[in-house]
Amino acid sequence: MDQDQNAPLREDVRLLGEELGAVLRAQAGGALYDTVETIRQVAVESRSHGEMPVGKLRELLDPLDDETLLEVARAFSQFLNLANIAEQRHRERLRRRHERFPGDPDTDRGLRQVLAELKSANVSQDKIRKTLSELSVELVLTAHPTEVTRRTLIRKYDQIANLLTELDRPDTTPEEEELLRRLLREQILSAWSTDEIRRERPTPVDEAKWGFATIEQSLWQAVPQGMRDIEGELALAGFDPLPADWVPVRFASWMGGDRDGNPNVTARVTRQVLTLARWMAADLYLRDVESLLADLSMHRASEELLARTGPSQEPYRLLLREVRDCLRNTRALMEARVNGGLEPEGEIYASGRELYSELSLIDRSLREVGLGAIADGQLKDTLRRLNCFGITLLKLDVRQESTRHANVIDAITRYLDLGSYASWGEKVKQKFLLAELESRRPLVNGAFYQSEFCTDEVREVLDTCKVIAEQGPEGLGAYVISMAKTSSDVLAVMLLQKIAGVREPMRVVPLFETLDDLNNAFGTMSALLEIPFYRERVKSGQEVMIGYSDSAKDAGFLGAAWAQFRAQEALTGIFREHGIPLTLFHGRGGSISRGGSPTRMALMSQPPGSVAGRIRVTEQGEMIRFKYGRPSVAAYNLEQYMAATLEATLLPPAEPRPEWRAEMDRLTQASVRAYREVVRDDPALVSYLRTVTPETELSRLALGSRPARRKPGGGVETLRAIPWVFAWTQMRLMLPAWLGTGAALETGLENAPDTLRAMSEQWPFFQTVVDMLEMVLAKSDTRVALWYEERLTDDPELQRLGVELRSRLARTVAALSQLTGRKDLLDNNPVMRWSIRVRDPYTDPLHLLQAELMARLRTREEDPVLESALMVTIAGIAAGMRNTG
Repeated sequence: MDQDQNAPLREDVRLLGEELGAVLRAQAGGALYDTVETIRQVAVESRSHGEMPVGKLRELLDPLDDETLLEVARAFSQFLNLANIAEQRHRERLRRRHERFPGDPDTDRGLRQVLAELKSANVSQDKIRKTLSELSVELVLTAHPTEVTRRTLIRKYDQIANLLTELDRPDTTPEEEELLRRLLREQILSAWSTDEIRRERPTPVDEAKWGFATIEQSLWQAVPQGMRDIEGELALAGFDPLPADWVPVRFASWMGGDRDGNPNVTARVTRQVLTLARWMAADLYLRDVESLLADLSMHRASEELLARTGPSQEPYRLLLREVRDCLRNTRALMEARVNGGLEPEGEIYASGRELYSELSLIDRSLREVGLGAIADGQLKDTLRRLNCFGITLLKLDVRQESTRHANVIDAITRYLDLGSYASWGEKVKQKFLLAELESRRPLVNGAFYQSEFCTDEVREVLDTCKVIAEQGPEGLGAYVISMAKTSSDVLAVMLLQKIAGVREPMRVVPLFETLDDLNNAFGTMSALLEIPFYRERVKSGQEVMIGYSDSAKDAGFLGAAWAQFRAQEALTGIFREHGIPLTLFHGRGGSISRGGSPTRMALMSQPPGSVAGRIRVTEQGEMIRFKYGRPSVAAYNLEQYMAATLEATLLPPAEPRPEWRAEMDRLTQASVRAYREVVRDDPALVSYLRTVTPETELSRLALGSRPARRKPGGGVETLRAIPWVFAWTQMRLMLPAWLGTGAALETGLENAPDTLRAMSEQWPFFQTVVDMLEMVLAKSDTRVALWYEERLTDDPELQRLGVELRSRLARTVAALSQLTGRKDLLDNNPVMRWSIRVRDPYTDPLHLLQAELMARLRTREEDPVLESALMVTIAGIAAGMRNTG
């Protein structure tokens, strides 16, 4: 990117910094402003000379009282949030540049570039059109607790971004600019005057409402906007129009359905979330219909429509009033169910087909009488929304851990005096489950629910299945089995749905997430496909989920990545042999060690043939806000997903060469060994994590409704992947993203340097590994990590481990540099490098403060001011690093 293109970003950062400074002076007085500015200047000056400002910063921070420490932390945290707004705004700016200058190498590839490449590769328009018409991209919004910013502040930050957009306009008058700057300062003042920290842990229903808010405030506009952009690109490339209501992107959710390790997600919660979603959907469609009522005043109509409405000067309004009344009734019914009130009577929409039928009748009529241009306006947007969101707003997935299902079946077999299911071998389990699945008689009666065998845990699983039976299929997506290991895990969930009387069962999706489970995924699914009953049940399609977080925690970043690749490759092959369409569901997070990477890079690094026009991906935590929080950014990201899925389907990467596979096997053996000798075998690791990182303090931050640990106490194995990554990120060691990979690169460079370089230059999978590793290493900082260690421990064993970890990190950086031939990290990505460097002078004081606050709090019973300050540093560093877990 040239300097001029980057200049607006630097100008926005400067402007927001000035306005924050003005707010600090006005609100907290000149003394605080001077203190903050002195600290900032010391940090900037030290970083510019390649030094770490520990001594100077400590001299400035040590004399400050607790209240001042809190305000200093807030100031630096606030600036980092404002810098993020400027970067988000700059991405919007670059998107507009992309539209004006397609093919610009400094902007992301969009649909136009992909279509041009397909044409160059002689892919026929018919084949492209067929692939597009069948394309399926489903984005699954999850409540994984990595969003540290309160929704109250997010709304204010959105306003700040809107004001930056207005200030960008070239025709702004001096008076308008003065007004905009005044409004900007007001919003920054409002943010400064708001508590940054969420004091109460959200409920699963709160989390679901945040998901609904993302749809209402952004995606409701972004989907039709994005589809118009896509439609325009296709027309430009000479394609005949696809159906007017074609939408290849859909949304699902885990918010209120993901009960794996979260005791707060119950059957009652799932029922309430599904009802709230119906309420919100009815409300949003009602707004659309009110708008259509105002616009569709014309009298010309088809005979088909007039047969429905009778003669009228305003037939469209007659029909739309009926639609409006039905939507009002639907909304009122859902509201009564949520609040436990008296359910009103009246016609409602029980399915999306009913609403679609009414609106498509209007669409056909307008086109038939020569008013197609009007049909292509708001009505087309509403029909596309209906195809994307349905009348349930989102399809809710249910996720539960495999042993919970086995425990229910075990309770039933013991109740029936058939023995203990848990003690049976896999073949015996399969035979029993299949016999019951094919049997017409019920397995249990009502007496079981009153017996001692039906414990609270057993009842909760059965109650969840009852909710599935009540709701019907339209609002439900996949039933995901976490820690799936065997074919009986899948058959058990199918049987539990049968027991509950589910008429149209949810598709059952095994989630393979540890290294062993990924390696055994082929065997598990092969065993299922050998069963005629199962093959018949899934003949229209099978979905399998690939876990990124737990596999990386188990085996390290590189070992997990190669296991994920090989598992997908094997699964793609076996389902292709059986002629059954396979959808791979990628459980990615925002951080690199949890599968995070840019959209195109992620999809093009998959095994050839594994995308095949269908992709399902989780979107987690702060990534939902970054990618979908603003309509224009969301529309752009939806296009990116569609373009990348099309490209990966029709121009998949070549098969990796045999020597590359062999080298990856050697690399991952070295990587997993090096990773596990620290994480599993070094007895000091758990103590180091809990002493030197803020792992224990993270539980004080009310991020999400789910506990940080699967089980109380225990070691790394009981810690969830998100706090595992979050803790190392806070103190800049970034351990989960690189540990083991450096040893692997050293091995490869020593034994097969030419092969390794060929892999990094020609194989998209390995290119992605290298690029993501470089990005995370650029965010790491051994000197910052040392601050924490020096302040928080004098244990020789922990200090020994700290020296070892920093040495391994330095060697990883050196090995990567040797492989890429680049002296400095991110030499090939100046925007990212600038983004990190501009943040360092603001994150440095927060790191130092965090270590100091942790030390002080660990010697005190309770101190609300210091606790608040610590929480602010956690949120501020997360903002500075652009991710948490």
